[in-house]
Amino acid sequence: MTISISRDTGLSAEQAEARERIYAMPLETLNPANPDHYPSGDIHFVFERLRHEDPVHFTPTEHTEHGHYWSLTKWEDIQAADTNHEAFSAEGLITIAKYRTPEQVAAAFNDGTMTQEQMEAVAAKGTRSLLSMDPPDHEIHRGAVSEGVSPANLAAMDPLIRERAGAILDALPIGEEFDWVDKVSIELTAMTLATLFDYPQEDRRKLTYWSNILSSTPGTGQAVETEEERAVAVREFFVALSGMVNQRRSEEPRLDFLSLMAHSPHSKDFTDSELMGDGTVLLVGGNDTTRNTITGSVYALDRNPEENAKLRANPKLIPSMVSETIRWQTPLTHMARRTTRDVEMKGKVIPKGDRVGMWYVSGNRDEDKIENAAAYIIDRKNPRQHLSFGFGIHRCLGNKLAELQLKIIWEEMLARFPEINVIGEPERSHSRFIKGYETMTVVIPRRN
Repeated sequence: MTISISRDTGLSAEQAEARERIYAMPLETLNPANPDHYPSGDIHFVFERLRHEDPVHFTPTEHTEHGHYWSLTKWEDIQAADTNHEAFSAEGLITIAKYRTPEQVAAAFNDGTMTQEQMEAVAAKGTRSLLSMDPPDHEIHRGAVSEGVSPANLAAMDPLIRERAGAILDALPIGEEFDWVDKVSIELTAMTLATLFDYPQEDRRKLTYWSNILSSTPGTGQAVETEEERAVAVREFFVALSGMVNQRRSEEPRLDFLSLMAHSPHSKDFTDSELMGDGTVLLVGGNDTTRNTITGSVYALDRNPEENAKLRANPKLIPSMVSETIRWQTPLTHMARRTTRDVEMKGKVIPKGDRVGMWYVSGNRDEDKIENAAAYIIDRKNPRQHLSFGFGIHRCLGNKLAELQLKIIWEEMLARFPEINVIGEPERSHSRFIKGYETMTVVIPRRN
């Protein structure tokens, strides 16, 4: 089945051309995991077509570097898979990416400093994490660190985040162009990350660097250029992480992630690869998602002046705006699963053992679930109706912290700046997993 392409007057000539090109492609060649679609925003046309024509889509091996896989692009199918961990296993998977054997993972760590026991532990299980585990391991690993983002701990962090946000905003230049991503989004999230890890604030950008390395693709002009460079940085993070956890074991328990992990009664049984996996998830999850949503909110409000006017006329809309931005931006495009048995969805059978991408970024634009889904509307009736945090046992651990940081930064921004103007288009991340921004130039004309 094909559908006619509507002439959407909201599209630029370049966007309209991209949309027509994607609709002209043979359906089986569509590869949502192709990172080239993301910097331009063309990926939304790919998903638009798949939702209408092939919502349970198979990409064969000849059209992807990652081996064959399936894509779920409709809200109801994504939610069904995400809440059924018995049929859709998370074991060993986070993203649709080139599969690496446990031996290849171990080799990436082998710089001559790891013991044979450590090497064997990594090779035995690969880099497992609380996001790539099924019960009962998942509950054990998630439970080890969940207190770090408990309501009580978030309440204690609230004034600290507000103080930092105010200081960051007060230091911004007025009437001069600057990079919002670097000066604000990265800076606030790096400070929060350093607190969550109890890492020295003066070295907080090291956490950002490691997160960028762990979530980027070498050779795309972002973070690192080669796999060898990436391996060096990953090993550096692993050594630092292991050292910090071991140090915390000799200290009094605290509420930072690494202390909680170190003092968990189960952590003595965690393999080195699991420690690395959990640390990576906590680092990337705490960094990329919040920082890209902060940037995305500034961009979306600049490009939607009516919504911007609504917010400035009624700051009580901030929580609703935050949720709408998290939906509209969708900072993590997808999560991957593997079927434990043959699964039928929409008349197709996904064979046992095949990988499945649950494309949150597509489900969040599903018109059958969300009215006018492509639009950015900050006062929707159900603003928290989105897929961005996932569902089921793997629902985002830090979702309340992300919302808190966004709420605070916007309260402080509205108190200081009557307008923030985005200059040109931002540079978007070249990633199939992180839907984000590398740079975004803005000007703040004046203060309140």
